[in-house]
Amino acid sequence: MKLGRVSGNVVSTICNPVFDRRTLLLCDLVDERGAATGDYLIAVDTVGAGPGDTVLVLDEGNGARQVLGCKDGAVRAVIVGIVDQVD
Repeated sequence: MKLGRVSGNVVSTICNPVFDRRTLLLCDLVDERGAATGDYLIAVDTVGAGPGDTVLVLDEGNGARQVLGCKDGAVRAVIVGIVDQVD
């Protein structure tokens, strides 16, 4: 699991059918203090996150596919939670 901050939506005119009716979000990865690490992920949103939200990202293909319930989808990362605070 990784922490990220949603910086925007990703839009594609051509995509794998597993992404139909799903929102893709660009997440800038952050450390435990909220500082940007310089890395990013494109993740499928499962919780209704939006720009500026700090989120918990599952970045492991098999687990991501299990969360979405798609056995053969081309999915690597999913947002599984919105973070209120980090202690």
